[in-house]
Amino acid sequence: QVQLVESGGGLVQPGGSLRLSCAASGSIFSINAMGWYRQAPGKQRELVAVRTSYANTNYADSVKGRFAISRDNAKNTVYLQMNSLKPEDTAVYYCNADGIYQTAGPVLYDYWGQGIQVTVSS
Repeated sequence: QVQLVESGGGLVQPGGSLRLSCAASGSIFSINAMGWYRQAPGKQRELVAVRTSYANTNYADSVKGRFAISRDNAKNTVYLQMNSLKPEDTAVYYCNADGIYQTAGPVLYDYWGQGIQVTVSS
């Protein structure tokens, strides 16, 4: 069974940095796209950043120049380096994997982690 496990969240002061990690476990051969979404209280879930296995990336305008997404394809892990954090970055951050090719079984689409809290506050 495939699982996505996030780590690295927490409380940070404005201007600080955090690094999120998301590791996919299970009988995985490869994953097409891995990324991060976030949902602030009272708001819809939104894309933060996504990276494909071919290293194509896409960022929300609000995080360009501050956040960087990277992947270790061999470890089926995606990272989100968040710098110059602002209070408006406060949200639950969700890892997403799309196009999970298993060693046996069907391709999985739009798979989500349980989410991790990031709070930016002084």
